Amino acid sequence: MNQLNPSFTSETAFKSQALAKTFLANVFSWMFLALAITALVAYIFAGNESFLQFMYNTETGGMTLGGWIIMLAPLGMVFWMSMGFARMSAQSLSLIFLLYSILMGLSLSFIFLAFTGASIAKTFVITSGMFGAMAFVGYTTKTDLSRFGSLMMMGLIGIILATVVNFFLKSPAMDYIISFIGVLVFTGLTAYDVQKLKRIGASATEQGDTLRKVTIMGALTLYLDFINLFLFLLRFFGNRR
Repeated sequence: MNQLNPSFTSETAFKSQALAKTFLANVFSWMFLALAITALVAYIFAGNESFLQFMYNTETGGMTLGGWIIMLAPLGMVFWMSMGFARMSAQSLSLIFLLYSILMGLSLSFIFLAFTGASIAKTFVITSGMFGAMAFVGYTTKTDLSRFGSLMMMGLIGIILATVVNFFLKSPAMDYIISFIGVLVFTGLTAYDVQKLKRIGASATEQGDTLRKVTIMGALTLYLDFINLFLFLLRFFGNRR
C-alpha cells in the first residue's frame, strides 16, 4: 500500500537524495583531509636533515633501504586496503587511510627539494582547478562515462608500462609524452570516478559500516586522481631549483 502512497514515495526519494549527497560530501571531506595531511607532512620533512639522511645516501646520491621502504609502502597499503576491504572495519580502514596519507607526504617531500615553492603552489592551483572542473562534469553530465572510464584505465596501464620501460631508457622525450598522456588520463578518470561515486551514493539505502568503508575507498580513489594529476602537471609547470 505504501508504494502507492505519493507522500511515502516522495519522502523515500528525499531520504535517498539526502543520503547520496551526504555520501559524496563525506568522500570529498576525507579526500581533502588526506591531501592536507600529505601536504603538511611533505612540507615539514622536506627540510629535515635527519630525514634526508635516512632517505638518501649522501655519498652515492641514491636512496637507502629506508628510503625505498617509504617510497613503496604507500603502494603496498593501497593493495592492503583493497584486498582487506571485506574483513576490515570502517574504523580500521580510516586509520590505514590516514597512515597512508602520512607516508605519501614522506615520499613526496622530495618535490620541495627539486622544485621551487612558487611553482609547486602554482601547479597545485592549476591541479585544483582542473580537478574541480572535471569533478563538476562527472557529477552533472547525463552521459554514461563507463566506456570512457574503461579507455582511461587502458591508458593508465599503458602509462605504467611505459614508465617502467623509460626507467631503463631514461629518455626525456618519452618522459614528456608519458606526462602529457598522464594528464589526460587522470583528468578523464576524475570525471569518471565522480560519476561512479555519485551512482554508488544514489543506490545506497542506509548508513552503515559498509557505506562508511565505501566512503573511505572512494576518497582514496579521488585522492590518487588528484595526486597523480598534480605530479604529472608538475613536470610541465614546476621550476627546478
